[in-house]
Amino acid sequence: MMKNQKPKELVAAWVALFNAGDAEKIAALYHEDAINHQVAAAAPVVGKAAIQEMFAREFSAAKMVCLVENLFEDHEWAILEWKDPLGLRGCGFFHVVDGKIQFQRGYWDRLTFLRQHKLPIPNE
Repeated sequence: MMKNQKPKELVAAWVALFNAGDAEKIAALYHEDAINHQVAAAAPVVGKAAIQEMFAREFSAAKMVCLVENLFEDHEWAILEWKDPLGLRGCGFFHVVDGKIQFQRGYWDRLTFLRQHKLPIPNE
């Protein structure tokens, strides 16, 4: 990955690695102290190693596919609007600093995801 890669290019690479289910390579796109906050899932995940562990866990739980609907760029930010083959939709915001993801926030419906993938639904 090039240091001067634009946010939109970086997120396009992120999507390819996400679809490949490659936790190690996707984690390499993040800064060491990056934050990944999937609002529907849990508290923010802090640090590249923890982000890699999160992706490894998620990729082993379900086959996830990200289909890009829109990908926008605004200065240091990329905005991804996506869907998956099962009909789930969401969006993600990526703050890219010096060619790596510093901060990511994602919005999607966790209950729909769990049901679609026939995963256990936690008790409240």
